[in-house]
Amino acid sequence: MDLVLNVADHCFFTPYVYPATWPEDDALRQILGLLAVTNLGAAALYLVLGSLSYYFIFDHTLMKHPQFLENQVRREISYAMQSLPWISLPTVALFFAEIRGYSKLYDSIDDSPYGKLHAWVLAGVILSMVSFLFFTDMSIYWIHRLLHHKLIYKYFHKPHHTWKISSPFASHAFHPVDGFLQGLPYHIYPFLFPLHKVAYLGLYVFVNVWTVSIHDGDYRVPRFLQATINCSAHHTDHHLFFDYNYGQYFTLWDRIGGSYRLPSAFQGKGPLEQIRKLQEEGQHTSGGAESGTAHKND
Repeated sequence: MDLVLNVADHCFFTPYVYPATWPEDDALRQILGLLAVTNLGAAALYLVLGSLSYYFIFDHTLMKHPQFLENQVRREISYAMQSLPWISLPTVALFFAEIRGYSKLYDSIDDSPYGKLHAWVLAGVILSMVSFLFFTDMSIYWIHRLLHHKLIYKYFHKPHHTWKISSPFASHAFHPVDGFLQGLPYHIYPFLFPLHKVAYLGLYVFVNVWTVSIHDGDYRVPRFLQATINCSAHHTDHHLFFDYNYGQYFTLWDRIGGSYRLPSAFQGKGPLEQIRKLQEEGQHTSGGAESGTAHKND
């Protein structure tokens, strides 16, 4: 986050906000800057990505599902926007530790643990990004399962399951404790393993894109990926059936943990099929009533 904070300092905080006598590396100034950048960045990512998905990807037919709540989209946005500032507080503490040099983030070839050759550095960056995905997928799986434990579920994770049929705006509509815990692996990783700073920022954006995508109601996925990638179809069944498909990116840990469920959308029994069936039944009932009225009039 020091890259982002440096840009914010150079373009905004130093010329327009803080007195020139306040050093940019002062701890209090860094914390205040991180609070502002983190809150604005999180809200912007959520609202922009959610809006793009809602208007261009989300199938609005899903809003006709009986389990899609009245004013649900507005409620999802309201809940998320109330939670994000609270989630940012412990997150900023971790960001502060990063910019103070306690993590294994690096930004130059000289600091790379993979050698000085560009090819080795590039290979190391790619390897670290792959390991980041597998590490966070594993960690989130077990944190997610813990949040479903009967002793704590109703206090922290239950609000997110209010949205049985979710819109993209449900992606960040978590209780603050729930949201922070499920985001914690992203912040722990660079304290345990080396990671390029630019790659870390890119992965942070990717994580937000993915979180929106598994709530977007687009159940299409290439057939050859259906068995391995945890997509919106898998996550929708998690919202509907509770004890299945806890994974974030992959189905690996659900298969290992015995919680994998073949998505109902892949079996022709998903929410869209349920809506079509209800519409057909309604048309049949309406047609029958009209026919009965005609015979009565005769």
